[in-house]
Amino acid sequence: MFVGSAHSREPRGFWSLIAPSIWKEVRSGRYDVLWLHGHNYAANIIALMAAKLAGIPVMMRGDTHLGLPRGGIKAALRQPAMGAFYRLCDRLLAIGSANAAFYRAMGAPDHKIFRVPLCVDNDRFMSAAKLSIGQKAEVRKRHGVPLDQPLVLYAAKFIAQKRPDHLLEAVRRIKAASSQPFTLLMAGSGELEPKLRAMCVEVSLNNVFFSGFINQSQLPGLYAASDIFVLPSEQEPWGLAVNEAMCAGLPIVISREAGCVADLVRDGVNGFTPAADDIDGFAKSLQRLIEDEELRQRQGRASVELIGCWGYQQCLDGIRSALMGLEYKGHDSQPVFKTSHG
Repeated sequence: MFVGSAHSREPRGFWSLIAPSIWKEVRSGRYDVLWLHGHNYAANIIALMAAKLAGIPVMMRGDTHLGLPRGGIKAALRQPAMGAFYRLCDRLLAIGSANAAFYRAMGAPDHKIFRVPLCVDNDRFMSAAKLSIGQKAEVRKRHGVPLDQPLVLYAAKFIAQKRPDHLLEAVRRIKAASSQPFTLLMAGSGELEPKLRAMCVEVSLNNVFFSGFINQSQLPGLYAASDIFVLPSEQEPWGLAVNEAMCAGLPIVISREAGCVADLVRDGVNGFTPAADDIDGFAKSLQRLIEDEELRQRQGRASVELIGCWGYQQCLDGIRSALMGLEYKGHDSQPVFKTSHG
């Protein structure tokens, strides 16, 4: 059940989602394994305790990492609280290297940690990104951006932790330092949009365009029509848009604190990774790519190669590995998996 307003559409806070009926459901005898996604709600803890008392193995998959800031009491209590929680879990499914490092820092032993990559449907995004020159031009026309300039794409919410205002300042600096025309497309929406639009007027950023909200089905085409993907976020557990942009063969300019960087973005190979608040670093990284088409193409090819090893198959392999060796209550054999691959 939900605690709070009857009009609430989603849980907010630990006690907003309790769901006591989950206790009976987990202990119903119908399950071999409990897979938890995080520990943000009381319902997760109820499910965990029900599984442990029923002898059901527990796998946990979260997305946090050590680069996400925590302060005050929360930081002081983090290690002992998380350590106790993870000791009750039989498997910890790491979405990437930064997430695995977090589990280790909380005291989890290596034998409990299995990499289960956070990924997108690479085949779908790669296929949808194969547009002709004419099709790419149509996408650009749809969003009112020039056809003959390098296009930098920001596709994320317009909220403070994503640092879109820092990106606009970086664009201002590039315009002042470079003679190469370019365009920035801000795809998305959020509370900062009025401020960002006003900033563009104030500092004469006539090369910045706002697309509004973009439907998921339209994103592959937008990536394909762009030349560079940028995400200056300060607090980013992962950044799935990076996976998508890499499938389209884009070089990535992203803050080094983002969770996906350790696995997907190699500085100088398929992009650049300045610090989150290093506006000058973002400006210089973007300027290099804007002014050098050969560099963009080389780094874009590297993105495709890297993301090719970070997809559904690797995720499935990780899940299979995690399940092997678990003791299933009332079963003498491992569960049977049926997938499209057999």
